[in-house]
Amino acid sequence: MKVFPDKLPDALNKRLPPVVIVAGDEPLIHLEACDAVRKAAREQGIEEREVYHVEGNFQWGRLTEAAASLSLFASRKLIELRLGSQAPGQEGGKTLEGYAQRIKDSDDLLLISANKLDRKQQQSKWFKALDKVGLFVPVWPVDHQRLGFWMQDRAGRHGLSMDMDAARLLGERTEGNLLAADQELQKFALLLPKGARLTVDTIAGGVESSARYDVFTLADACLKGESERVSRIIKGLEDEGVEAPILLWALTRELRSLLSLHQHLDQGQSFEHACKSQKPPIFDKRQPTYRQALQRLPVKRLHKLLLFAQRLDLAIKGASPVPLWNGLHDLALTLAGGRGLLAESPLSYRIS
Repeated sequence: MKVFPDKLPDALNKRLPPVVIVAGDEPLIHLEACDAVRKAAREQGIEEREVYHVEGNFQWGRLTEAAASLSLFASRKLIELRLGSQAPGQEGGKTLEGYAQRIKDSDDLLLISANKLDRKQQQSKWFKALDKVGLFVPVWPVDHQRLGFWMQDRAGRHGLSMDMDAARLLGERTEGNLLAADQELQKFALLLPKGARLTVDTIAGGVESSARYDVFTLADACLKGESERVSRIIKGLEDEGVEAPILLWALTRELRSLLSLHQHLDQGQSFEHACKSQKPPIFDKRQPTYRQALQRLPVKRLHKLLLFAQRLDLAIKGASPVPLWNGLHDLALTLAGGRGLLAESPLSYRIS
């Protein structure tokens, strides 16, 4: 059964399941979800804990042995299986499926922690078998639109308050790095009296930028038309040393997807069918973002952006005089509906 992280403590208080799967790439929320499971286990009298890290040469028989062995000190134990980015594979899948089938004969609690599980993994036999008898906790990054509210709530946990402008600024400076945001709030809680209110000036003077971005965040911001955020992300990716071809690949992929959607719509297909026809398909959660981009970007503009992307590809290979990072900024900003940096440059052509 699926339970989101904010509802997990209540679910564990009602019933401690035999299996909990925590999966996702947001470190802070992932850590706190696992901590909630450990806390619930202790409250139920489970004191013994065995931890197994799954690596390439992991012996899956160790899990079977751990589940079958009796403790000298307690009748129940917590078994932690840390998959990380590893997939169970055929042997691991059979072992986990078998564990689920024997779950009624065991009083132990199995906590599986993993990076994000894709759709294929969630359709596997081992996942379905464990999900049927336990809880699945998907951990998602906090959406950019909700980040300010998350910061305000987090400040409250540390005995502080903050106005929305301050919360948004803290979100900008720590986006993609909630651990850093929490550490900053902990710092303020130590330095300021209980109940202190954080303002924009407090955040601006006391928090250095520690945001972490990736190319998928950039592509999403472009599709949503968030021009200012796009500029911030491009600068962050350049400072982190992300390779330019990776950015160009991500942006070009979205351009081709939008052109393909336009083509399907021109053929009389519904928007939903056009989204499902893409490779990979665009699922329901992201469809409004693409619909918004299609309304802003006609076919003619997309073709010009794709031509400009080809010039940037030549720049990467040293065969074009277009300034590479300014050009990437130009491409991303224009895709987001803003004005590119190269609009006045003699080395570029206008994207209009």
